[in-house]
Amino acid sequence: MELPTALAGLDDHPWATVDHAYGPAEDLPELLRAFAEGGEDAEEALDELYGSIVHQGTVYAASVDAAPYLARIAASGSQSVDALRLLGCLAESEDEHGVEPGAVRAAVAAQLPLLIPLLADEDADVRQAAGWTVGHTRDTGTALPAVRAHLATETEPAVRAELLTAYGRLDRKGAADQARALLTPDTPAPLRLAAVFAALDADEPWLAAHHDAVLGLLPACETARFGHADEHREPLRTIVGHLLERDAEADRESALALLDAALRDERPEVRAEALWAADRACALSRSAPQRLVPAIVPLAADRAAAQLLAKLGPAAAEAAPVLAELAARPDAQPDNGPGNGPDDEPGDEAADQALAALVLVAPRAAAPLLARALGRRPRAMQSAAGSYAPADAPFPFDPELFAAVRARLAAKTLERPASECQDCGCTTVKDNNDIAGLVHLLRQWGPQAVGALPELCAVLPRFPYAATAITAVAADGGPEQRAQAATGLRTEAGKLLVAQALHELTGESGPLLAAAEAAFATGVRGAGDGAQAAAALGPAATPLVPALREALGRTAERDTTPQVDTDLALALALWRITGQAAEAVPVLASVLDNSRGRQWFRWTAARAAREIAALGPAGRPLTARLESFLDDPTLAPSAVLALLAVGDPAVLDRTRLAEAALHSAETHADLKHAVEALRALGTSALTPEQHDRLTALATRDRRLVLSGADHAMIREDEHLRTALAALLDPTA
Repeated sequence: MELPTALAGLDDHPWATVDHAYGPAEDLPELLRAFAEGGEDAEEALDELYGSIVHQGTVYAASVDAAPYLARIAASGSQSVDALRLLGCLAESEDEHGVEPGAVRAAVAAQLPLLIPLLADEDADVRQAAGWTVGHTRDTGTALPAVRAHLATETEPAVRAELLTAYGRLDRKGAADQARALLTPDTPAPLRLAAVFAALDADEPWLAAHHDAVLGLLPACETARFGHADEHREPLRTIVGHLLERDAEADRESALALLDAALRDERPEVRAEALWAADRACALSRSAPQRLVPAIVPLAADRAAAQLLAKLGPAAAEAAPVLAELAARPDAQPDNGPGNGPDDEPGDEAADQALAALVLVAPRAAAPLLARALGRRPRAMQSAAGSYAPADAPFPFDPELFAAVRARLAAKTLERPASECQDCGCTTVKDNNDIAGLVHLLRQWGPQAVGALPELCAVLPRFPYAATAITAVAADGGPEQRAQAATGLRTEAGKLLVAQALHELTGESGPLLAAAEAAFATGVRGAGDGAQAAAALGPAATPLVPALREALGRTAERDTTPQVDTDLALALALWRITGQAAEAVPVLASVLDNSRGRQWFRWTAARAAREIAALGPAGRPLTARLESFLDDPTLAPSAVLALLAVGDPAVLDRTRLAEAALHSAETHADLKHAVEALRALGTSALTPEQHDRLTALATRDRRLVLSGADHAMIREDEHLRTALAALLDPTA
């Protein structure tokens, strides 16, 4: 087919009647022509086509209309590989917007008369791309016989591998049957790898032949690079994940045995691939750490190994001596003192990474090492007191580290930081993060750190968060120390955070009332912060009621998450201050109603439901709205918590509430609050069948937490498991 023929009718097509990701598809003729002609604008046009007709994997009505032109372009021999790849992405997508389910894949399948001849193209790259695309059509009538026939005659290993993968998409059992004979060492690597995946996709039993085939392919990433299937790009990680997701003991043992062997391989590139796969295994399987840590410990000098050990925390305790030795590099010895000269210069990165892991694996062993190089171990500091630090396990107090923290904080206060802006005197994010970590450690240590009051008071004007640490360390101090803390706080009490700390320490409400009222005028977020501060005062904040009502009137549109959050805070503050629910209930009802059908408001609605619990029986008018949330796994746990607080106990269906919370946990929709809801209900609310399901959740090997912050998922999973175990056996 000639290119003019391929593009015939392009300009006359009614593109304005169909939409892509950015609205009417009137720009598609220009994009398709620029791409097809292969000039200097072709690459940019291809990028825009991806962005519009398969935007982040989503397909549209315009995708249907574009498919015939892309198939003709491919058949014309112009840009064939790229056109086929784009068509394959269209057929692969199951995320359809504004189009009948399956319509886009059907549109690509309708082009099979043009696509199948490309399986015999003289260019191997075209044949391979055609195999990938034809397989994604899922067409067993036309595509399957063609793929099977070409697989029998194809000689290029990479193309044969793609055809076997396509065969598996069209007929899993048939592909698996053919794959069994392709696991031998004399089979070319791409085809052998495709045979392993064909067996996995068909849920074939994992045999010694599969184990040996994978080990013989390692390192496998280079082999996988020649294929088009995204799920094969990280072969060992994907294979291990697939086996573990079967959640069967034999498959779990197969996955871990495969990893153990790869981790002990002499080749660095194999170990690197194995560490990446081990990270996946530990994130999926509770038993993986115990099995794999002995093989990971000797690799602790590797950054990936150290990061994985850090994620495992105490479960990697046997790695502590090795990590301590790595962390104790020569530059970790005392020098000119914290905050002075060399201590602010970057240290040994490997030692820092090892110490960061040691902080989470064996914090008491890490404390003195951190003290001796406080300014040169930023990763370790982040693990001890930054974003990687466990919220439920404060870093242990250590006299040497305490002295180092005081000295460094004093230096930050007395000397102008090198990172300070010359124009306005403000500090950079890096400098603020450093101070925040130091202050956070002191705050965690509480009364043990009372000796740092002078340093905290000195840094307070520059860093208001220090107020929280001042209160924490002085709370149980003597009269002199409490007076010193109060004096320091009063000097900065115009700032809301400081005024809150002063109130907590001394009970003084005047500065907090003034700071809260001032916050109302600083915008939506400021009004929310001021409302939360006022709510903590209760009836003592009565003078702020007019300002609260005025602020609530200003944010009545409720179109953004910050506005909704502020409305919630304002309404609940009025409730806590006045004891009257009349103003709060309509606001809360509006938030719940406005969240319906708005995906980005679901978590806000869940938060609102939990806030409703504070109203107790006064929130009973919201019962029907809360009950309507029980069928949504994301919202159900919060609705259960609210209903238990506001609903009429005589009519609450506790079994239904338990089912809603349990289903949320089983689907991983909102694990944290599902566990809270189940705890609030108690096991007496569960039927025997529900109790068995809860027991399975708590005891199975498969992890519960499968998303979230990568560094914290394993820790969160262990925490939730402990909570579930306590729920099932309160005496344990």
